[in-house]
Amino acid sequence: MTDRPRPLILIRGFGGPDVQDEQRDAYQGFNDGTVYPGRRGENYLYEGFVLRCLKSELHPYRDATNVVGYYKQDMPAPDDVPEWLAGLVSGTVVVDAALAEDVFVLRRGTSGTLWIYRYYDLLPRTLECFGKGLVRLIEIIKRGTEHAEEEFAGVDIVAHSMGGLVVRSALKELRRSGKMSGELIHRIVTLGTPHRGIAFEYLPAELVKRLPLAAGDEIAAFDPNHSNAEDVGFPHQRILTVVGTDYGTYGNKIASLGNRLSTLLSEGILAYNRSDGLVKQASAQLPGAPRTFVHKCHGGRDSLVTSREAYEIAMRFLHGSHHVRLHLTNAKVKRGHDIFGRSEFYFGVSIKPRFVDFDLFHQSSEAENCYGPFHKDDFTDPLPDLATELRQPLAQSGDATSGWAGPDRLIWEGWMDASVKPAGARSDATLVFRLDFYVGERDTFGVGFSDNVVFRKQYYVQYVPPPAGPSLYRHTGERYLNPDVTPEQFAAAAADQSSGVQRMTPDDEAQPTKWMFSVGDPGFEADLTISLTADS
Repeated sequence: MTDRPRPLILIRGFGGPDVQDEQRDAYQGFNDGTVYPGRRGENYLYEGFVLRCLKSELHPYRDATNVVGYYKQDMPAPDDVPEWLAGLVSGTVVVDAALAEDVFVLRRGTSGTLWIYRYYDLLPRTLECFGKGLVRLIEIIKRGTEHAEEEFAGVDIVAHSMGGLVVRSALKELRRSGKMSGELIHRIVTLGTPHRGIAFEYLPAELVKRLPLAAGDEIAAFDPNHSNAEDVGFPHQRILTVVGTDYGTYGNKIASLGNRLSTLLSEGILAYNRSDGLVKQASAQLPGAPRTFVHKCHGGRDSLVTSREAYEIAMRFLHGSHHVRLHLTNAKVKRGHDIFGRSEFYFGVSIKPRFVDFDLFHQSSEAENCYGPFHKDDFTDPLPDLATELRQPLAQSGDATSGWAGPDRLIWEGWMDASVKPAGARSDATLVFRLDFYVGERDTFGVGFSDNVVFRKQYYVQYVPPPAGPSLYRHTGERYLNPDVTPEQFAAAAADQSSGVQRMTPDDEAQPTKWMFSVGDPGFEADLTISLTADS
């Protein structure tokens, strides 16, 4: 990792038929935040993505948005331009020479700079045009880095909704031109991007025809029949897809109807929406790419782009110190099973950092994204994985979120940052995160009770790094995670089976890479595996 953050580019989503409001917004919605009434401290006020980046003490950014201008027509080159800016001061995406000298030279190059890519200032309104403009912006940043005699390690990108399709267009442009996208771009975060399109084909044809021609190319990119989710020309493991699940607060009734109709065709039932209000959960994912669920809607107040979850998840992916993978090893449901009906089970986990009230990963019955349905009480049903389902037409496959994301029953893949220490946390490098488990049961025949809660319990996972570790502990409460607990008290608690502290079993005592631990109560038991490695 570099000492300072890589340049960060933020890209907004679809603006609709009239984009005048977007053109008047300097920060394209990334300066909007959310207030959470009833909460206190850092859980109360989220200032917005841009301001939080600028205020960060751990990974501070500085605003470089106005260094570049975006125009509908070619701009001529001004007089007396420094030689290193030759070719960057004319065209439709151009550098302001005076500001560039200030940002790139006086302030140590491009490290830690933040840029808003204003693609709606360009014409024509096509994904190809927007993709070429993004490539141009990356080249400008790279040139500035080299001029400041810094090492260019690529840019990071956070893109909301259609902004992710703009990134894909840029990746295709880089591939066509023979440039290595993996060297120019470090990592990509997409927030509710319709990688597999949106279910427009299920909407009335006359409604689609009435959309203005200016947005025609953008609308065509949302068609599931024309999207190619795998054709990005970039390592999928370096793309994090953030998937929204709160369709109820988005308020787009037409999109909600379209998603329900698509679920009817794929699953034979209208009961589920499984979307963020616009993009289906399955469509927002990429095969082979890590993904996380957050219970937020597609846009508006407290959405994928205006909530704290988006910022925290993105920062951990871009700067995190440790890569974490959580797997289900085995499970057993020991109560439930309607006698006269047909039971199906759903399994979910929500994950939060300690002390703060936001999710890094969220599954619940309300979000309609728990793993299942399982008809076997050990969850060994042969459910399809995401990569298999994405190669099938939408109407012929089940919802991809119903299966496991791979053959090893991966539950969650995420990133943690050991440098993030909320007030009151331990002063050492210990990592702690909270796991909320849920197992629910439904009677598919409609006989007996439905949506029973079989198991719900909260645990804490604590990672102790070298030299004291590496080791992992499972806690049933916060008692021994208090900063006032001495090492001697913690060691005694770990040796006491009644304390609620369990030392996880490592795969190799000398050089552990995976640890196993158990959860459960009289109604449900499971063994899980965690792998936790330093991220490079």
